[in-house]
Amino acid sequence: MRKIKLLIEYDGTVYHGWQIQNDETTIQGIVQKSVQRITGTTSGVLGASRTDAGVHALGQVAVFRTESRLDDGTIKKALNAVLPQDIRILEAAEVDDSFHPRDAAVKKSYFYIIANERVSSAFLFRYTWAVPQQLDLNAMTDASEAFIGRLDFAAFMGAGSDVRDTVRELYSLNIERLNSVEFMTGCLRGDFIKIWAEANGFLRHMVRNIVGTLVETGRGKIPADRMREILESHDRRRAGQTAPPQGLFLERIVY
Repeated sequence: MRKIKLLIEYDGTVYHGWQIQNDETTIQGIVQKSVQRITGTTSGVLGASRTDAGVHALGQVAVFRTESRLDDGTIKKALNAVLPQDIRILEAAEVDDSFHPRDAAVKKSYFYIIANERVSSAFLFRYTWAVPQQLDLNAMTDASEAFIGRLDFAAFMGAGSDVRDTVRELYSLNIERLNSVEFMTGCLRGDFIKIWAEANGFLRHMVRNIVGTLVETGRGKIPADRMREILESHDRRRAGQTAPPQGLFLERIVY
């Protein structure tokens, strides 16, 4: 029995997240059916990160076992031939049977894009959070410093999670203002804020809750020096809103 590792890119707009759910269309479900179609046998597909409904991925990692003798290149080509156009297999490679996409991960990185303007490009509404109020980038940057390190992020975990250990180590949390983003072969001008986070792992909604809280700081509603207090409270009600999903991208997973 072989184990095949997939590197997957997807636009999550029309999907109910990664993980299979009853009566919902999910990335995992679509990929799993496509694997069955090309190999002729049922095989579970295990992903490295359970992205939420509407969240996108540039570098999701997943594995499946198969007795098929199709070579790696053929598996990639065959899957892309049957998958919808908003899900693409970037790489397919056989790995050791001991490889686990979640447990073997050393780092994960996500980024979030905010369109900080009243009227944004018609091409970006699926991939950004439109925040019309001007945000104080200095205050947001000051607030972000409190999140760096090995900390208990219970106050930034979404409801419904069954995770018991809420301690994660956040290595980086960078915030930058951009005056343009590349799109196709063009350049879309505007006022954008990119928030990039890298950690040994993330809790449910953790990035979106951090982003929502930083936006509240940028609006002047939550002082930057309150972040430590919020973290130490372990109380989700003390933090800011959950940022909408469409601005979030799973960038890469390091092994």
